[in-house]
Amino acid sequence: MSEEPCTCFPALGEPAPEFTADSTHGPIKLSDFKGKWVILFSHPADFTPVCTTEFMAFSEIYDKLVALNVQLIGLSVDSVSAHLAWVRAIKEKMGITVPFPIIADLTMSVAKKYGMIQPGQSSTAAVRAVFFIDDKGILRAMIYYPLQSGRFMPEIIRLVQSLQTTDKYKCSTPANWQPGDKVVVAAPKTTAEMEKRATEGYECKDWYLCYKSI
Repeated sequence: MSEEPCTCFPALGEPAPEFTADSTHGPIKLSDFKGKWVILFSHPADFTPVCTTEFMAFSEIYDKLVALNVQLIGLSVDSVSAHLAWVRAIKEKMGITVPFPIIADLTMSVAKKYGMIQPGQSSTAAVRAVFFIDDKGILRAMIYYPLQSGRFMPEIIRLVQSLQTTDKYKCSTPANWQPGDKVVVAAPKTTAEMEKRATEGYECKDWYLCYKSI
């Protein structure tokens, strides 16, 4: 009887599942990166069209992520040898160097911990998942994409900036927020707080929706 892929998913606000794995940069484990934010992303397979465009795009935003104290890590169920050959092909054919490690997850051990293997998409390939882990090792956000749809890099950068901004200023970010935009103030929880809100200098659209500059 064959083992079915784990359908468990990690939970937001809890420690991200620890892992130790081989990669194109040698053995790595998640706890190696405490003190840094980590973006762990999976792709279905090496030497495939959409994945190649994504690795080129991730490589192009790598420096921006480093500036945000982010370690980028890729993953698929391919071998280290396949990863290395693919990375070399991307450099030779596309002129782009892939600067981040790529985990070789042949046993799917990391993929199963993170719910990357979803039978409705494939029983042998990871979906396009992205996990945002903060500098304390806590899973803060995750995005899943189907096999056919490539990811949008500006949103990945924006989400990191949003998470770091809400941590620093103890606020929330509204829809379509970009760095430099006003943020949202927490809604009042009592009548007294509601009355006080009108005197606090915020830009209020209603008693529960107020903006401030940071």
